[in-house]
Amino acid sequence: MVTGPKRPPVVRCLSELMPQNLRKLLSVLCLGVLLTVASAAHAQTDDASAMAVALFQKGQDAHEKGELNSAIEFYTKALELLPEFPEAELQRGNAFTSLGKFAEAERSYRRSIELREDWSLAMSSLGSLLVTEKKFDEAAGLLKRSLELDAMNPLALSAMADLLIETGASTETLRAHLGRLQEFAGKVRPTAGVLASKAALEERLGDRAAARESASRALQMDSNSRAALVLLADFALAENDVEKADGFVTRLESISPKSPESVIQRARVLFARGKKAEALTSLEAIQSPSESVKAMIAKIKEGDVADLAGLEAKAQRTPDDVNALSKLCVGFRVLNPGKALEYCRRASILEPNEVSHAVNFGAALVQAKRFEEAVGLFRKLLTIQPEHATARANLATALYQLKRFPEAKTEFAWLAEKQPGSAAAFLFLAIIHDQLQEYFDAMANYQQFLKLADPEANKLDIEKVNLRLPTLQKQIKAGKGKKTR
Repeated sequence: MVTGPKRPPVVRCLSELMPQNLRKLLSVLCLGVLLTVASAAHAQTDDASAMAVALFQKGQDAHEKGELNSAIEFYTKALELLPEFPEAELQRGNAFTSLGKFAEAERSYRRSIELREDWSLAMSSLGSLLVTEKKFDEAAGLLKRSLELDAMNPLALSAMADLLIETGASTETLRAHLGRLQEFAGKVRPTAGVLASKAALEERLGDRAAARESASRALQMDSNSRAALVLLADFALAENDVEKADGFVTRLESISPKSPESVIQRARVLFARGKKAEALTSLEAIQSPSESVKAMIAKIKEGDVADLAGLEAKAQRTPDDVNALSKLCVGFRVLNPGKALEYCRRASILEPNEVSHAVNFGAALVQAKRFEEAVGLFRKLLTIQPEHATARANLATALYQLKRFPEAKTEFAWLAEKQPGSAAAFLFLAIIHDQLQEYFDAMANYQQFLKLADPEANKLDIEKVNLRLPTLQKQIKAGKGKKTR
């Protein structure tokens, strides 16, 4: 399975790694100690020290709001007044890291360690950055020392997990570090970063169920956890649940639309949908692609699913090649649904417990306009995997095509709730409400569609909706339509 780059290093200060009710206390204690030490050690005037601390606090406030450039300005001014101010240097490094200015961040982290030797947090911040920059040897030393000083440092634990995965550590080593993460989670309330690292190790060790649980917990704790979103998208794609994967990728894009991991995950979803050219264009636009990205580009260019003639020849030579059959099932789904159904059926016979074959078979039924059969199949599948979004989307489509609008409304409402960034779900939901003369709900869903729709990709649908809205507004004002509330 091709995945994107590992999650970026955590870029928050120590107080942000702690429970909410301890943050202000830590800030007060930290600044109080800082003011005392700064005055004694550097013979600064009380006014200069107090001003430096005030600027630092303003930087913290701007940092918390995501105003990173302003935060850097405040930290820099504080350092001009008080050059030996390790906290300001560390936080300036964190802000630089968030902006992707790694060279500047590295200088700040190194300076903070010079100012305060054996500071576990500064060491882990620099070590995490060096893992991102693939400077593994130095990172390993820093992270090891950081954990010696503070075995419960969550940033060091997360960065060490990244390091071990990136460097291909042995199973024994991975298990040992997973034990440390589990110990941490058992003693204190784990951070989202620790849970995401735990999920990554569990996935690498083959325990996907545990990994999914850890990643889901990470996302519950931090809805902007990029690492958790990447992992959950990976799991969904591995299970051929493209709709669910699309939901996670859409959330990832809302956080960091141009990050490599967002681009890569979107390309994987496009490829899974058979949009090979679009996936390739996205990947080839990445500057300095990783080896995994290069491998994915090569895989797409080699044809894989697109080389249907070669795959058919392979399936004739080795009739029990379930991999070839599965790819033929997907590849022919739009071009020749009849052929796709046969290949899906054969794959299902060979691997009867593999849900993805049944989902593909059902999708081929939808393409073949055999909607009643598709409804029956997906109803059964959803009793086994009720959270399978692709199965749910296909069921919704089949019901919609059969004009069974009340049933279709239930399925599209589920999709809209689970994937609030899906423009398509809200469009279909709006059309169904419109068909059922539930005009108020239709208006609300049309408006949500317009809010989410891509101006280029959804251009025709946007035009149709905009043509419908004036008449719909008049119908609502006239009191027409059914009341659903």
